[in-house]
Amino acid sequence: MRRARVITAHRAPDRPAIRVASGDTVTLGDRDVDWPHFVWATLASGLGGWIPASMFDAERGLATAINDYDTRELDAEAGEILALHYEVADWWWAENVLGKTGWVPSRSLEPFEKKPAEENNA
Repeated sequence: MRRARVITAHRAPDRPAIRVASGDTVTLGDRDVDWPHFVWATLASGLGGWIPASMFDAERGLATAINDYDTRELDAEAGEILALHYEVADWWWAENVLGKTGWVPSRSLEPFEKKPAEENNA
């Protein structure tokens, strides 16, 4: 499994994470200024979060999710080593040594490959 060293600490936002499932209808708003691949998605419940625009069948207004997505972010400290599962829109779904998972931005990470001797110890 690919791993990364956290080079810049990351803190999850102070708002509840949301989940969308394929087929869910949401209302899409503005694109994020710092992360232009992300759009603000609001659920029927009124909760909202940043989700990659590629997860929807429209650019703005009412849209249907074409993939499942969870906006949960992972708090990470500089120097911490994370396991990387997959990347979407310059963010990695990562896991820490305690088994907690969530998104961490690529720009906060320095990926590396394990050396063969380390593979046997993992």
